[in-house]
Amino acid sequence: MTNTNKKIAAVAISGGIDSSVTALLLQQKGYEVIGITGKMINSESAEIICKNAQKVADKLGIELKILDVTKQFQNKVIDYFENYYKNGKTPNPCIICNQFIKWGEIFNYAINELNADIFATGHYANIKCENGIYKLYPAKDEHKDQLYFLYRLGQKELSKTIFPLYEYEKSQVKQIAIDYDLPTKSSKESQDICFIQKPNTTKKYLTNIFKDMPGDFIEISTGKKLGRHNGHYQYTIGQRKGIGIAAAYPLYVIDIDAEKNIVYLGKKEDDMRQSLVIKDLNFSYPIEDKQFDAMVKIRYNMQAKKANIKVLDDKAEITFYEKVNSITSGQAGVLYDINDGHLIGGGEVIY
Repeated sequence: MTNTNKKIAAVAISGGIDSSVTALLLQQKGYEVIGITGKMINSESAEIICKNAQKVADKLGIELKILDVTKQFQNKVIDYFENYYKNGKTPNPCIICNQFIKWGEIFNYAINELNADIFATGHYANIKCENGIYKLYPAKDEHKDQLYFLYRLGQKELSKTIFPLYEYEKSQVKQIAIDYDLPTKSSKESQDICFIQKPNTTKKYLTNIFKDMPGDFIEISTGKKLGRHNGHYQYTIGQRKGIGIAAAYPLYVIDIDAEKNIVYLGKKEDDMRQSLVIKDLNFSYPIEDKQFDAMVKIRYNMQAKKANIKVLDDKAEITFYEKVNSITSGQAGVLYDINDGHLIGGGEVIY
């Protein structure tokens, strides 16, 4: 990173290692750093996050703003999360939080209220400006690359955002925190779903809301009833563990009918498909071609696969060159450039 004439950097500080090192690095580059911590929920864990963020701010000698976004977080993230499971879909709350909270409420506060020149977070991704167009590229640490969760960002957000950690390995970031004795130096990795704290689990959380909803396990190839379950919301496409049905072959969740409360099971090959449709398309920058090849992920932890993309208004048909498993309604289908891996855009998976 090189210094610029910009003076104020607003940093989203979560009370963890990544965001605190981000603030430190920008301070070392000569920016006036202001920390912003979004209070997402009213809970003891949220109070701890705010206190940890304040410790970081005190260590660095910077101002910290606590932004109460509990109402917005409930409406945009938690309600969405619960409704999707209720309707037999598998949500991705981090993507929605990035869109409406981090680059919604917090970003707007940083730019419009604090008059910050740039907004920074501890995400592992790289933003490059090419011919006036901002594009997202993978970070140096391929194990921490987070482009998948950022596909809802557009030119407005990317032009005002920087990710200082893009050039670092996670181990280097940890070492920086130790070297500068940051309060977060011993912090553990944050949980995937911030509003479900251990020992609680997603299954326990949802069961507490929806209670037991007895329904049938049906074999998808024969229509045969295989057993009973306590609620379709406890399962997701491609799931193998925790089904609890004995069979002559490994059983996978193939489909979910939320209206009838049926969970369809089958063999691994029943879970393999070659095409899908994504809706609510968002491109990181203007796209002219209506049909092109790209690398595609339909979940964060999969290896991107080559596919042909056909854009149809706010939807796109994706046809993989080889079959993939666990195409899951509600998850994100994210497109990457086939040559250099930069983020093109994405949408929500539908059947």
